[in-house]
Amino acid sequence: MPKNLFLSLAIASVSLTAAGQSADSSTYYFQKGVEEHTARRFREAEKNFLKADQITPNKVNILTALASAYLSQNRYNEARAQLIKADAASPDNQDIVFQLAELSLNLRQWPDAVKYAQKLQQLKSEKPVSFFIAKSFYEQDNFGEALKYCERAFKEDPKKAEIPYIAAKCFIEMSNYKRAAGCFEQAIALDSSHANWMYEAGLTYYAVPDDKKAIEWFEKAGQKGHPRSNDYLENLGNAHLNAGNFEKGLVFLQEILKKKPQDQELLYNIADAYYRSGKYEVAIEYWDQVLAIDKANARSLYMIGLAFQKKGDTGKGTQLCDRAIQMDPSLKSLKTEKKL
Repeated sequence: MPKNLFLSLAIASVSLTAAGQSADSSTYYFQKGVEEHTARRFREAEKNFLKADQITPNKVNILTALASAYLSQNRYNEARAQLIKADAASPDNQDIVFQLAELSLNLRQWPDAVKYAQKLQQLKSEKPVSFFIAKSFYEQDNFGEALKYCERAFKEDPKKAEIPYIAAKCFIEMSNYKRAAGCFEQAIALDSSHANWMYEAGLTYYAVPDDKKAIEWFEKAGQKGHPRSNDYLENLGNAHLNAGNFEKGLVFLQEILKKKPQDQELLYNIADAYYRSGKYEVAIEYWDQVLAIDKANARSLYMIGLAFQKKGDTGKGTQLCDRAIQMDPSLKSLKTEKKL
């Protein structure tokens, strides 16, 4: 955030003709404040600007200089308060309106960011503020307006990667995963430094579903330094399983299992992967582990029955499936689907 934004305006104003002794005093403190600010003694600059403001209140040059002193001390809310006063005193000053829009955005004051950015556009400013509006609408869950201003922002600054990134997030919120995936790729092409963007692209392709593209972006995220969290490993593993890469997928799920040995869902998914890859005996072993944790897990018992049938032991398999259906009658639909 710029910290010396108004200094040039402040310095230029020192030479204004003072009217009377009070004005002379105000000019003295103002000039002293400019000197202190130039010497990077921002607290002292602030004190002098406050004295000048007390003598001659609501002077735009003093208010903007005081705002600059606050900005230099990272006191953003206080700077914003002075800029609001300056805007009231000089409502068509584009530099002031722009800084209010930027500060409001950075302080997450979304409605004000929209208000000041749109005011700047009404003043026919050439400053690119459509992105301010797009992001603010996105943060307020107004995804349609956000996308509209993303299009305008991209025309203003086609190299700003965060514009297609925000568009991607909007499309995700509206469950348009294909459009979102394209926007993620566009954002990453402009700025490939964000491992989390690559991971989000992978998640989006996973939702399309396009497991091969999901794997590609998950792996790129990992190469870029995305943490190998349990969620990352599980999503990458499941994408490989969905793509038929059972051995690769199981490696990732087994890595998670070392850290979550009692996770029933994880055990079930590993068993299912072995079942789908034709390793029925190993699948039975993992479903047995689920049953050891939860004897009432009828679905695992049913799948064990199917695995026995796949192995050729039809009688035992059928008995186990029937017992599972007694425990959970909703499983009967699986039996009907299997026959069909």
